[in-house]
Amino acid sequence: MKIAVVGAGAMGSLFGGLLAESGAEVWLFDIWAEQIAAINQNGLNIEKDGHSRRVHIKATTDPDHIEKADLVIVFVKSPQTRPAADIAGKLVGSEGLVLTLQNGMGNADIIAETVADDRIVAGTTSHGATLLAPGRIRHAGTGATIIGMWAGKNLDHADRIACVMTQAGIETEVVQNVQSVIWNKLLINVGINAITALTGIKNGQILDLEITRNLLQAAVEEAMSVTRAQGIQVDEDTVEHVFQVAKATGANRSSMGQDVDNKRLTEIDAINGAVVRIAEKLGLKVPVNLTLTALVKTLQHLF
Repeated sequence: MKIAVVGAGAMGSLFGGLLAESGAEVWLFDIWAEQIAAINQNGLNIEKDGHSRRVHIKATTDPDHIEKADLVIVFVKSPQTRPAADIAGKLVGSEGLVLTLQNGMGNADIIAETVADDRIVAGTTSHGATLLAPGRIRHAGTGATIIGMWAGKNLDHADRIACVMTQAGIETEVVQNVQSVIWNKLLINVGINAITALTGIKNGQILDLEITRNLLQAAVEEAMSVTRAQGIQVDEDTVEHVFQVAKATGANRSSMGQDVDNKRLTEIDAINGAVVRIAEKLGLKVPVNLTLTALVKTLQHLF
């Protein structure tokens, strides 16, 4: 299987590197010339548990060099999804598949403007990666990857991708209702990302103050009401689960926090902002998520 990864940041490089190590033909694409040059010159350096290894992988800033791919994995930040979808559509043509494991809601819908929705596979992953320097990443954590078809009930395409990824050490499960999985992952991001981005704290520090824990709970409970209003099942202990995730990742800065630290556009519109947009359509009020969204967007306007 020929695989192209659109977005060679920490997560895109990690998945591309693992797939290349398993024997797949993999290309990394990114507009970040320094990253691509470092990977082409020295290979991709992956650090994990104090050890490092080098993976030789093809990388380019020109998608025409890749030609056609059987699978395109989109790993850009949500604000870059539309141009990434255009590239993915050209690379897969009418036969290939596109997989999105991006944070937030709306990414698969944007990709579906370019790629037939029955050729889109969506999902979530609990793997974590940190970009250390051009050509260097840290594999910061492992966990479940769950995928499913964005449209239709035929899971053959998703099963094929899951087999390839599992062989690469990315244990992957296929489910029928992937939208429920994506919404439940969104609830975690709703509770952690904006708060850490606005305050400069690490994930675990949310738990240090009662007022901050209460803010997380209010944001998540609003998002849970929006999720249920769409007929999507949500676990009763979701708030407690988000607390547990914050504790387990206590030393980390959320991805949105890192974006703010580096004065980059955040994924707020695809996370808390998505809750606000869908709530408005449903006639629901979500004042906490509205406020968090407004504050993050105000902050990034100053970059």
